[in-house]
Amino acid sequence: MSDVLLLVDDLDVRYGDAHALWDVSLRVDAGETVCVVGPNGAGKSTLVNAIAGIHPASAGRISIGGVDTTRLAGHRVCAHEVAVVPEGRRIFPRMTVLDNLLLGAYRSGARRGHRAVLDTVHEMFPRLAERTGQLAGNLSGGEQQMLAIGRALMARPKLLLLDEPSLGLAPVRVDEVYDAVERIVATGVSVLVVEQDVERALAIADRAYLLGEGRVVASGPAAELRDSAEVRRSVLGL
Repeated sequence: MSDVLLLVDDLDVRYGDAHALWDVSLRVDAGETVCVVGPNGAGKSTLVNAIAGIHPASAGRISIGGVDTTRLAGHRVCAHEVAVVPEGRRIFPRMTVLDNLLLGAYRSGARRGHRAVLDTVHEMFPRLAERTGQLAGNLSGGEQQMLAIGRALMARPKLLLLDEPSLGLAPVRVDEVYDAVERIVATGVSVLVVEQDVERALAIADRAYLLGEGRVVASGPAAELRDSAEVRRSVLGL
C-alpha cells in the first residue's frame, strides 16, 4: 500500500456564519493524482485553501506526511513541501518571467539547487525559457498558467495543489496544461487537482472525489466515477 501523503479527516470550514465544508475526508497517496470535481460553489477552492493553510479549519484534521498541519499558517504548510497553483494564476504581471519563477524558490529548502530546478522547469515549459526576460503580464493565458505551475515547482514540492487549472483557457491550452501535469507526476510529485472540467480531470486522475454543496457525495477510482450517476447528474447535468 502506498504511503499516505495528505490526509483530510472530517474537515469543516466556515466563512463567518456560512458553512462552506462539512465533514470532508480525503487522502492523496505518494505518487498519486487525485481530483476533486463538482459544480461551481461546491467548496472546491475552499478545500484547497484550507489544506494550504490560507483559510482556517473550523473542525477536523489535516495532516501532510504524517504531520498535523491543521492550525499552521500558509508559510508553515509550505515548509512541509506543499505548493499551490491558485485559481486565476496570480502571477506578478510587472515582474519578468524569470523573477516570477525565482520567487517560487523563496522557501529555504528550495533555494539550494534552484538553478537545476529552473532548468527542469524550462525543459517542461520551453516557452518560459524563450520569454525569460519578458514581463509576465504580457504572456497569454496559457503561458501564464504554465508560469504559475513552474513557479510552484520551483518550491520543490512533494505535493502540488492545482486550483481550477483550466479556468479561462482555450481547449488546446488545457491539453498542454494537463500534459504537463502528467509529466510532473512522472517525476514523483503527487497532485491534488480541483476542477470544473470534469472529463479532463478524471482522465488523468487515479482517484476522485465529488463535492456537492460542501460535502463529499461520491468517491472512488476516477474511471468508475466518470460513469457514475452522481457525476452525470451533479456536474454534467445529464
